[in-house]
Amino acid sequence: MGQLYLTTFGPAEWAILVLWLAAVTAPIAYSYKNKTPVALGISVALLMGYIVQYGYVVLVNYGFELRFVWSDLLLIPSRLDSPVYSPTLFTAGFLHSSWDVTHVLGNVLVIALVGIPLEQRLGTKRFTIIYVAGLFGGSIAWVLFNSGSLTPAWGASGAAYGLLGAYLSGWPRDEIPFPLILIRPWPVTIIALFYFGFELVRAFNTVGLGGYSTVAHMAHIGGFVLAYALVPLIAKGGPYPLGVVDGGPKGFGNLRAGFDRMKSSMVDISSMDDPWTELGYAVPKKLQSPLRKLREEGDEAETRIAWIGHIAEAAECPVCQSPLGMVERRTGPQLQCSKEPNHLTWPKQG
Repeated sequence: MGQLYLTTFGPAEWAILVLWLAAVTAPIAYSYKNKTPVALGISVALLMGYIVQYGYVVLVNYGFELRFVWSDLLLIPSRLDSPVYSPTLFTAGFLHSSWDVTHVLGNVLVIALVGIPLEQRLGTKRFTIIYVAGLFGGSIAWVLFNSGSLTPAWGASGAAYGLLGAYLSGWPRDEIPFPLILIRPWPVTIIALFYFGFELVRAFNTVGLGGYSTVAHMAHIGGFVLAYALVPLIAKGGPYPLGVVDGGPKGFGNLRAGFDRMKSSMVDISSMDDPWTELGYAVPKKLQSPLRKLREEGDEAETRIAWIGHIAEAAECPVCQSPLGMVERRTGPQLQCSKEPNHLTWPKQG
């Protein structure tokens, strides 16, 4: 079993560690609570965490005798044989070298500029899954290519490259503002392949030709590849179909705001009976799967609109056999009998 360094911490080290934990968790919690982009919350969290790390360096330089606070949070392959260090596959993604401000700023740039429009495409829950997948993909790749090494790895680069891979996999024709040579909207394909291609060359020079680098190139590649592979699975049933061409996030900002307002007023349908069951009718076989997916995935306004629209086209009123329609209200879409709304209007608004 591994021995954690924090068992030897004094009050000063514990105070710094608690301050760092607050710095990296509070912005993310705030973004979830207030329904602001989680990508922005993560970007702020990384910057705040770095400020605490740099503050630690300043204290040491002023003569304070402090143990290295983040020893137990760094990813070191050789100590992963002890389960106590398995969380470092995740925690290392929120730390950066105190001596390399360009590292954290580069990651924040990608996470904010690529992550925010990608989150609009995926929705918050799916975006969070993809971010964590890229983080773990980078960590696992570093461990596999450095088995038994004592060299620590830290940084959000695996997650940042994961966002690039995810966007390339899902919506490669989107254009997003990015400072690539010039600050202008660039196709996601160009941004992602530029970063990935450059990283492949650097990894080959380091690993293949026996060079040396302080940058974990294989972690970047691992995050990119895993997120790229998972997007078709994770994005299934999400707010936007894979590969849709609609001008990208810059083309649907007002629409996104409208969806967010609608979502805030929608009733929870996850535990509701479907309208057929509610009225005492058997659910047609062709509707069983769409109705189940509507209840499971209908927490996003766009997804609920898509499934209710599909059901309206495929079904008829169980009472009078008239066509069904979808009515979009500020409180969310409703399935409705086109002849007599009293026959079927679902879901009922609270």
